[in-house]
This record gives sequence, structure tokens and C-alpha cells, in this order.
Amino acid sequence: MYDLHHQVLRTDASGMPLEWVNYQEAVRLYHLGQVAYSCGVRLYRVHGGISALTGRQSHIDVNSIIATHGSNKVLLRTRDRYVPPLNNPALFKRDAHLCMYCGERFPVRDLSRDHVTPISQKGLDSWANVVTACRRCNNHKAGRRPEEAGMELLAVPFMPTHAEYIYLQGKRVLADQMEFLRAHFPRSSLMHERLKM
Repeated sequence: MYDLHHQVLRTDASGMPLEWVNYQEAVRLYHLGQVAYSCGVRLYRVHGGISALTGRQSHIDVNSIIATHGSNKVLLRTRDRYVPPLNNPALFKRDAHLCMYCGERFPVRDLSRDHVTPISQKGLDSWANVVTACRRCNNHKAGRRPEEAGMELLAVPFMPTHAEYIYLQGKRVLADQMEFLRAHFPRSSLMHERLKM
């Protein structure tokens, strides 16, 4: 069994990844009969009360991936136009905690969001214009484009798909959850290479 900090990946009935839920929310979904099926490893066995009739204690087994009834029709309709919210933890994870200028790996406290085309030069605060940079490289680049600062960008910034963003939001993604999510990444996704870093 795993500790109670592991998240459960929730999908719709078709297997489309939707979100991460904690074990309490997963148990609630099981209890309400909302779980269509589950897969992956068993994370938890949560014990309930003891039946006065049988004397047996109830329990719910919670797997690492649960599919709930229904589908997210809004997500299906807007999947091609989906823009995940931009935040530093997801950005740093997208870039494997590497500075996209010097190529070194840094702890989160030493990383920053760099705008490839600076905001002062009409650059946007968007996935396609931001990369992870160490503080030293970001300060050196300042309000210039990489070529103006004599710096080379090591990887192309990109906007993650919905499934990729679900991965980026995960705290401690288990191997079976990662395999499931990777199956939903586009074949041409740059995340495949980033995950090897």
C-alpha cells in the first residue's frame, strides 16, 4: 500500500484524463457509484464500519486510475482550442527543471520564468513564449531576445495538451499513471523528449 499523499488519476468513462483527486474524493466517487471501472495498482484499502447483520467490516479499494461515468463533453468539444493555465510549477516541470539557456538542472527556488520575446518587446505571457531559466541566465538576458543577449535557446517552448497538463499538475506520478498519460500525448509531443531528460 502507498501513503495517503499519492493522488488518484480520474478519467471519464472513455479514458480521457480529467484531473487528480485525493483518496477522500476517490472514496466518495466509489461510494456514490460514480466509478465505471478502475485500473492501475491498488493504492489504498479504506475501511468503513462494521455491519450489525454480518459482523463484517466494509472496505473500499482505491486504484491509481479511476474512470467515472459520463464524459466531459465541454472538454471533447474544446480539446483543439484548450489552453491550460500557465503557472511556474507546471512550466518548470515541462522543462524538466532545466535552464533552457545553460542546460543545468536547478531546484525550484533557483528557477524563474523567462519570456523568450520580452514583454517589453510585445512578447506574450504564454506557453509558446516562456521557458524555464536559472536566475543567473534570466538576469543576464534581461529585457533582450536570446540572440540579442548572445544566448542560445536549447529547446522550443510549447503549449501542453490537456493530457500533458494533467501530467504536469501531478505531484508524484506513479509509473502506471505515467504510462496511461503518455498514451494520451500526441506522437509528435515534445514532452516525450523532455521526460527522457
